[in-house]
Amino acid sequence: MQYRKLGETGLEVSNLCLGTMAFGRWIDEKASAAILHSAIENGINFIDTANYYGKGQDEEFRYGTGESEEIIGRALKGKRDDVVLATKVGIAVGKGKNDKGLSRTHIMREVDNQLRRLQTDYIDLYQVHLFDPNTPMEETLRALDDSVRQGKVRYIGCSNYAAWQIAKSHHISDKMNLEKFISVQPQYNLLSREIEQELLPFSQSEGVGVMVYSPLARGMLSGKYKTSNDVPPESRAAHGEKLLRNYFTDRNFQLVEQYRKLAENNKVSLSQFALAWVLNQPAVTSSIIGASKLHHVTDAVEISDWIWSEELLNTVNSLY
Repeated sequence: MQYRKLGETGLEVSNLCLGTMAFGRWIDEKASAAILHSAIENGINFIDTANYYGKGQDEEFRYGTGESEEIIGRALKGKRDDVVLATKVGIAVGKGKNDKGLSRTHIMREVDNQLRRLQTDYIDLYQVHLFDPNTPMEETLRALDDSVRQGKVRYIGCSNYAAWQIAKSHHISDKMNLEKFISVQPQYNLLSREIEQELLPFSQSEGVGVMVYSPLARGMLSGKYKTSNDVPPESRAAHGEKLLRNYFTDRNFQLVEQYRKLAENNKVSLSQFALAWVLNQPAVTSSIIGASKLHHVTDAVEISDWIWSEELLNTVNSLY
């Protein structure tokens, strides 16, 4: 396991981050706790969740009620100081008009609710889940800064932000003497490399930590999907997950097959190969692994120290 500084802070995090969207949604509390404990035992000290994750989500995922946070809070008893705990705010957690977004009202209420669910008196990294065009950045950053000054939050970060949005937020923070976003959480994998255009160069230039999600392209890079019509009956694709189905293009299936051959040549699974590629990108601080089975953790840990040769990196780039 490798450990890296998160952004320009002194905080050290593992290059693997345990993603917990499955907790309370696809797997029960017992299985979730087992995965969390296995991650910690295997050297993962970085845990990511959100107030949106868990069984509270309705069928159309309009809102959540923090089941994942509640499970983590109970499972971390006696282990809280062993991890860097990250969570997020912004997506709807109810039907009310102020049950979503990045207003001061919503943030100040939710941070207290999340501390209660997580059974802790501080959150290491508090991230805004999505950009909110309906709330002034100044209002959001002031609320986040107050949460830090009150001791409820140690650092703040953002998720799904563009480079210009982080740049604007940093300018506001400098001007108003407020806490800055120290990290960003974007999607990044062998099939989705758009952030290489602006976000990754910006993050490297400005010292912003990058913790990426969906390194396996929502399962497309797991190797279980051969064609759009050939999907396992119990898979996420079979249940109609739209974001995964968006990857079902002829070009992506061709790329997956080429990556599969490279993985076999290197004696690793396709999943391990795809994750290792992300971990070998210099701008990436940590990659989130959305584990729903114990072997997802151990398989990831197995290749977390794999340093790729320039030749292998160039081969992958030539295919893309």
